[in-house]
Amino acid sequence: MTIWVNEQIDPSGIIYSCIACCNEQAAKDCHHNWQTSLTETQKQQGWIATIRTVDSWDDVPVNALKLNF
Repeated sequence: MTIWVNEQIDPSGIIYSCIACCNEQAAKDCHHNWQTSLTETQKQQGWIATIRTVDSWDDVPVNALKLNF
């Protein structure tokens, strides 16, 4: 099973928000939305949006919104 994990990370490296799901297209749409919603100021400050995959729900950060679709 592949789980897609989207994270918004603040300039100090702390996960600000996280959404995980098994639907690749939904994950890519979320990532695109997060990337385009970051302002230039946020980007200059060091905010980033990342997307990655994991193989187990145990590898998803505990504070994530976990969507089962």
